[in-house]
Amino acid sequence: MTEAISICSENHKILPIMSIPPDVKKSLADYKHTSLFWTDLLYLMSNKQQTITATGPFRKFAITAKKLSTETIEMNEDVTEFNSRLAAYYKQLADTWTEAQKEYTRKVPELPSDMENMEASKRIWIDMFENYFTKLFDSSEFAENFGKLVTSELEIAKHWNNMTSALLESANMPTKKDMDEVYQELHSLRKRIAKLEKITNPEVT
Repeated sequence: MTEAISICSENHKILPIMSIPPDVKKSLADYKHTSLFWTDLLYLMSNKQQTITATGPFRKFAITAKKLSTETIEMNEDVTEFNSRLAAYYKQLADTWTEAQKEYTRKVPELPSDMENMEASKRIWIDMFENYFTKLFDSSEFAENFGKLVTSELEIAKHWNNMTSALLESANMPTKKDMDEVYQELHSLRKRIAKLEKITNPEVT
């Protein structure tokens, strides 16, 4: 099975992070290849009939159906990667918390009764956890896993945006790209108008 990062209380060594097993990667690749093959085949077999019989926005939806299927298939791989990296991320945090708590319990076996010792115990707890988590966050394993976690999340968001844009286009609705272009044009017009006002009315600040 997969492995996850942990911090050893004796020598603070970083263990390998969780990753997708090779057999799972191979299964995902086979699934993606097979799914894309049948998606292309079904699209070629049914596209003309769908296009001919469809009317209105459904005609565009029939044309973009293949794109939606392809985006969904490709997103499955990114979702698997995201779930694996997210599990490794929480495992890293949980293991570090456990090791830090064990070390704190070893140094402070009993809770102090007076206020002065309570404050000292509190400072020990803060220093202990800060030390352990700083080592975790500075480790290359944590940086690598977190980077791939963010990358897979962005890939999933990209697939969702592509699918949303395809659906909006099929329904003759403006997409995010269209709205961004409108906002950019409005911003440019505002700047040009402000510049013209300064030229025509130099006394107005």
